[in-house]
Amino acid sequence: MKKYVPQEIEPKWQQVWEENHAYRTPEQVSDRPKFYALEMFPYPSGEGLHMGHVRNYSMGDLVARFKRMNGYQVIHPMGADAFGLPAENAAIQRGVNPREWTLNNMRRIREEQTRLGLSYDWDRYVGTCTPEYYRFTQWLFLLFHERGLAYRKQGAVNWCPDCQTVLANEQVEDGRCWRCDSVVEKKELEQWFLRITDYADRLVEDLEKMPQWPEQVKMMQRNWIGRSEGAEVTFTIPGAAEERISVFTTRPDTLYGVTYLVLAPEHPLVEQLIRGKEGEEEVRAFIREMKNQPERSRTGSDVKKIGYDTGAKARHPLTGEEVPIWVANYVLMDYGTGAVMGVPAHDERDYLFAEQYGLPIRTVVRPKKGEAPEGEAYTAEGVLVNSGPFDGMDNRQAIGAIADHLAQEGKGKKTVSYRLRDWLISRQRYWGCPIPIVYCDSCGTVPVPKEELPVTVPEDVVFDGKSNPLTTSESFVHTTCPACGGKARRETDTMDTFIDSSWYFLRYTDPHNTDKPFDPERANQWMPVDFYIGGIEHAVLHLLYSRFFTKVLHDAGMVEAIEPFAHYFPLGMVLKDGAKMSKSKGNVVSPMEIIDRYGADTARLFILFAAPPDGELDWSDAGVEGSHRFLNRVWRMVQQHKELVRSRPVAQLEGKEAKELHRVLQQTIKKVSDDVGDRLQFNTAVSAIMELINAIHSYPADADRGVLAEAVEQAILLLAPFVPHITEEMWRELGHESSVHDQPWPSFDPEALVLDEVEMAVQINGKVRHKAVVPAGADRGEVESRVLAEEKVKSLLEGKTIRKVIVVPGKLINIVAN
Repeated sequence: MKKYVPQEIEPKWQQVWEENHAYRTPEQVSDRPKFYALEMFPYPSGEGLHMGHVRNYSMGDLVARFKRMNGYQVIHPMGADAFGLPAENAAIQRGVNPREWTLNNMRRIREEQTRLGLSYDWDRYVGTCTPEYYRFTQWLFLLFHERGLAYRKQGAVNWCPDCQTVLANEQVEDGRCWRCDSVVEKKELEQWFLRITDYADRLVEDLEKMPQWPEQVKMMQRNWIGRSEGAEVTFTIPGAAEERISVFTTRPDTLYGVTYLVLAPEHPLVEQLIRGKEGEEEVRAFIREMKNQPERSRTGSDVKKIGYDTGAKARHPLTGEEVPIWVANYVLMDYGTGAVMGVPAHDERDYLFAEQYGLPIRTVVRPKKGEAPEGEAYTAEGVLVNSGPFDGMDNRQAIGAIADHLAQEGKGKKTVSYRLRDWLISRQRYWGCPIPIVYCDSCGTVPVPKEELPVTVPEDVVFDGKSNPLTTSESFVHTTCPACGGKARRETDTMDTFIDSSWYFLRYTDPHNTDKPFDPERANQWMPVDFYIGGIEHAVLHLLYSRFFTKVLHDAGMVEAIEPFAHYFPLGMVLKDGAKMSKSKGNVVSPMEIIDRYGADTARLFILFAAPPDGELDWSDAGVEGSHRFLNRVWRMVQQHKELVRSRPVAQLEGKEAKELHRVLQQTIKKVSDDVGDRLQFNTAVSAIMELINAIHSYPADADRGVLAEAVEQAILLLAPFVPHITEEMWRELGHESSVHDQPWPSFDPEALVLDEVEMAVQINGKVRHKAVVPAGADRGEVESRVLAEEKVKSLLEGKTIRKVIVVPGKLINIVAN
């Protein structure tokens, strides 16, 4: 019998698929329904693929192959997210150029993806670090600039001292750099931003239009955007030049309870308020300390609130009362207006601060019944007191009433506030997409004309670890102004690499376009992505930015879709010995070593079978061995029955065994179709196929051969999307000339799922003594008469008197006798 040797089979079929362009997506529009399957593309870090990648790609490939067999025109592209700091740092450490390092890694990863048997349309491959791609990243930046969505401003930014670059708020995790874990500092720099806040409402509202997104992910985005309805209240500072302090609050009903204001240490008014006051230097030292402290260490519920009285006063907009202005650690400039009103009677944080510093506490909301508890803030609903003309009003009604009153008086307005801030995209690094802007002494800030793109990354740079390498390239920095032709200098910041991945899925629809990022007609043919799979760690950053980009491009008339991904599926992590795989823990399993030993199909089958796709998968060497044994078993089944299948016997469906195998086959087809196509429970689909293989192996040699031949052939079709190489080989062994992956997906016969007969347990005085087969639709009376008439049952009851018969239809019959 011919042996299963994956090391021979897999390279052979990979070569055939490549030579035949088996998975190339036709450019022409088809009358078949479209399906856009996409896995998040990898970062070519230099370490090759890890098991998380294998899990991601195996699942995406399974869905793409399944949809293709179900008659869809499938686009299934791949590329590389190839710019970024890790590649730059790795290249510098090795003394090579980041371009050379990255392109070599891209080639390596592509080779490893090929070895996995992934059905990618390689003609659509894009690498974000290639000039052909980043030319249009720059083109899109200019589009944002033209639409007023890209701007430059001076401000305090997050600075990673180790990476020597700026970070967006989203890239700071618990006060540390998301890449290197260094403590992030604050630094004043002039930087480029994108106005993502202009789209904040739509980014929240459109989450409701995505039923195929996990609620957990939608909630993460809602929380990050942080939309709050309330009022903006204007306090004034008495003096010759009256200054204003704007405060956002969701509780304007408590406005009469304000007894102090608090400013963030970074607030621009603080310097003016403390100048020349007692304790000025102490406050300045506090401000310097706070500027470099991460958010978590300032705002956590367990963090001590620290404040200083500026000595200045603010005038209350409704009462005219003057209240003290403080500066404190728990107020951040990045959120709201950088100023908060202190209402200690009705806010726990304010209450603790007021008690700590001896500030007044004024009650303005009391319970409708009973008294408020003493010694704590009252935050529940109630009626207003000590609130002038609003006394006695329900506090929920007072929220709108007081906001309206402020607007009438010109002292405030109803407004919405967001936690989200504009996207800071400037990075002081070399290996990124250059920002296409020049600075001219005569013309100011000048965009590079689109026809002059790309602004390419230069070669003549110095990597000294002390400065942005782009500033060391004379050929890059010094240029001419596109407007006047005079001397100018280029912007030396590059773009955040999340810009590159915020539109790559659109480039896949038209990857060879040399005039624009993509043709709207082709984008509309494929967008939105129907199935997008990747780690949940990208729920806020990448997914939010991609949604923002898509909405801007929709508004610009470049794509009809308003959301990029119709269905986002977050897969679970791959663990080893209960911990995430990492070199530091010594628990990394190399995908290529598994493929070398067992083959890619074994690796794919194990990773699809071992756990639910959205759950954590704990690696098991025994599980890999078991998957390999199963594939050998399927192989032997085909070798044993291939001549039978080639003879194409007609199934007669005669005999109990034949009917049962036919039923199991139809049941498996339905189960696998549902689990892969609707439920996305790939592990239970594999389990169902394993049960079918068991049924085929136990099928009697003298039973209907046509049913057996059909079951063997259909089992290979069901396995094809899971294990593409071995099924391609077995399909040829069964006498077929065309690819198994070009075959239509099996359909099931609903009538075959209906049982003609059922087996029931026969109990006598509560103990199972016999098994009886009765018609599936038999009523209680017919079941009783048939079972009592059986000779075996008669012999068991001989000499006994039947007292009672209990029938549970389809399950058991219990005879009580003595």
